[in-house]
Amino acid sequence: MSIRRRLRFLPLLVAVALLPMGLMAQTVPGHDRGPDEGDGPFDRLIIRGAILIDGTGAPPAGPTDIVIEGNRIVQVQTVGYPGVDIDEDRRPGDADFEIDAHGMYVLPGFIDNHAHAGGAPKNPELSYAYKLWLAHGVTTVRGVGLTGFDLALEEQARSAANEIVAPRIINYQRPSSGWDRGRIDTPEMGREWVQWAHENGVEGIKFHTHGMEPHLFSAIVDEANSLGMGTTAHLSQPRVAHMNVRDAARAGLTGMTHFYGLFESLQKDHQIQPYRLDYNYQNEQHRFADVAKIWNQIHEPGSDEWNEFVQELVDLDFFINPTMTIYEANRDVMRARESEWHDKYTLPSMWDFYTPDRRAHGSYWFYWGSEEEAEWRAFYRRWMKFLHDFHRAGGRITTGADSGFIYKNYGFGFIEELELLREVGLHPLEVIQSATLYAAQETYEVKGMEPPIGTVEPGKLADLVIVEENPLENLKVLYGTGAVKLDDETGEPTRVGGVKYTISDGVVYDARQLLEDVAEMVRQQKIERGMDPDAPLPRY
Repeated sequence: MSIRRRLRFLPLLVAVALLPMGLMAQTVPGHDRGPDEGDGPFDRLIIRGAILIDGTGAPPAGPTDIVIEGNRIVQVQTVGYPGVDIDEDRRPGDADFEIDAHGMYVLPGFIDNHAHAGGAPKNPELSYAYKLWLAHGVTTVRGVGLTGFDLALEEQARSAANEIVAPRIINYQRPSSGWDRGRIDTPEMGREWVQWAHENGVEGIKFHTHGMEPHLFSAIVDEANSLGMGTTAHLSQPRVAHMNVRDAARAGLTGMTHFYGLFESLQKDHQIQPYRLDYNYQNEQHRFADVAKIWNQIHEPGSDEWNEFVQELVDLDFFINPTMTIYEANRDVMRARESEWHDKYTLPSMWDFYTPDRRAHGSYWFYWGSEEEAEWRAFYRRWMKFLHDFHRAGGRITTGADSGFIYKNYGFGFIEELELLREVGLHPLEVIQSATLYAAQETYEVKGMEPPIGTVEPGKLADLVIVEENPLENLKVLYGTGAVKLDDETGEPTRVGGVKYTISDGVVYDARQLLEDVAEMVRQQKIERGMDPDAPLPRY
């Protein structure tokens, strides 16, 4: 089966893209899905002959035929053995549409549990982020928040109806967002906002605890739990002395994102991290350089305090969504800045946002050097040790990228997160499990329901990834730019991999076409800026 190769030119609002940093501009919602964008859903779609990695943790098996009716998987059928002819009598019957996946690998659609879709001025059209996610097999994103309150709800509904080319959207919002009563300053107001948000379709709450008092935090978490709404938190430095991860987990928080508050729960000689004496949180190089220094101010790995804390989080069914990729540049900024996908797939307006600027969040490379990187490398070793011990003890780690900041682009950052989980010490099957089953459980368990996504099983929604190379052997084949491999027949290096097809809610997308669409968006913005469309982005 060959899906038609199409080129869809998606014009950018160039005036928006050229606005100075910080100037208000309009964010363009996802464009309506055109008749030439994606195929399906079908009455009956069959993927033929694939090697299946089902997301449950089971080892690969194939050849396997997968039957999809509408947007649901209805049959997963083993049809033979490797190296011998397929038993045609075991195969499901006819279909309206078939994908010949013999020799290819099928996985559940990936889930990014820390997503922001950006918006003007850095990426004016949300479709830019959506297509990059889908091109990398990300079929569900948990917006924390995705974009503005009303727009996120609208985009969630349009995605659910397949009206736009976008992943499934799970909508988390921050306390007080969306309503007209201002900042929450009493527990009663907090509970009222949670009830109001729930009635308006919000599925969970993302805390950024700057300014959030513990009694307000606890009331909001309690109300959210009573309504089956998930909760996650960035326990930021201005308030982490009042609410660290241990405190938040005991208060009923579902899970954490990033690392903030984790090592603050294990401080050895201080209750407050001993920051430099000229520290200023509004100076983002201070903020991001100093936070790494906590790695050697805590109880050591293997100590009673360390082990007891790990076990307590496991016992509380606490999820850790570490988003290691978004801080990876701190240990090697040159590598992040020079990543091979930037020139073709990163908008110039995104590049503007990444460029060092004292007013732009995450653009803190004012004078980043070897001392800062050495501290961050040490921090990562200690952070990964904690994640390793948490996972070994039975804790669930989930995937999230927080892309759109710090040189990390949508989709590409997510695949890097998979590689970082491998560096933690997870087996590749466990990495896939984190990106699928565990990520689904983080958002659906609190609702008291079996996740409808996250595994390839009958009854689950038809979210799948098809790739020609074996991702367990090399996770790099999931990058849109693929992986470099020596062709022994020609003696020349070549590119292999990249997702071939992404199936989202039963709709089959050509992942390489999605990347072409994004590349054209980048070219068009370069042209409008008077740049050579094939020129690399300016370096500094």
